Amino acid sequence: MAKYKGPVCRLCRREGEQLFLKGPRCYSEKCAIKRREYPPGQHGTRRGRPGRGGRSSDYGIQLREKQKARRIYGVLERQFRNYFKRAARMRGVTGENLLQLLEARLDNVVYRMGCALSRAQSRQLIRHGHFLVNGKKIDIPSYRVRTGDSVQLVERSREIANVQLAWNLAESSGLAPWIVRTGKEFTARFDRLPSVEEINIPVKEQLIVELYSR
Repeated sequence: MAKYKGPVCRLCRREGEQLFLKGPRCYSEKCAIKRREYPPGQHGTRRGRPGRGGRSSDYGIQLREKQKARRIYGVLERQFRNYFKRAARMRGVTGENLLQLLEARLDNVVYRMGCALSRAQSRQLIRHGHFLVNGKKIDIPSYRVRTGDSVQLVERSREIANVQLAWNLAESSGLAPWIVRTGKEFTARFDRLPSVEEINIPVKEQLIVELYSR
């Protein structure tokens, strides 16, 4: 499968804001966008952004929102379009449905429950067979977790340093309210679908709906 293999800090710089793709590094002074707050590339310092002296069409603004969402969740273009089509067929608000589908991906749930420092790291752990869903090993990052499903890190993987660090950081900083850690260590339950306000990512989902509705 095709995937982006370049430096992820370029993606944040292209969007002009932090997308928190590298875990703790994004909160430190090493964050690339804090040091170079302009787009990447040879002519990056000459290019403006909407709201910062730059100009953009409505289409350009909508496109950037879609790209931000794709990059935050690590989803390819075809995958993202398929998520939108599914969201549009569901009852309710399409934009909210879209974000809920993305939040229900197994790689996102593993990240939200505090077993990985980033979604990219959670995808790697899942592909290597470190997680069980309802007691069954699942190695597909895009697997859709249902309400009430239990996600558990296998016992042999609980000594991984980055996993322990992520678990402790999540415990001190606070978990997503729709993810409930159960009595067992490194186990959590996908308690319910989140609302748009709870998801709290720098994306205006309505602009994505407008883009695909053109």
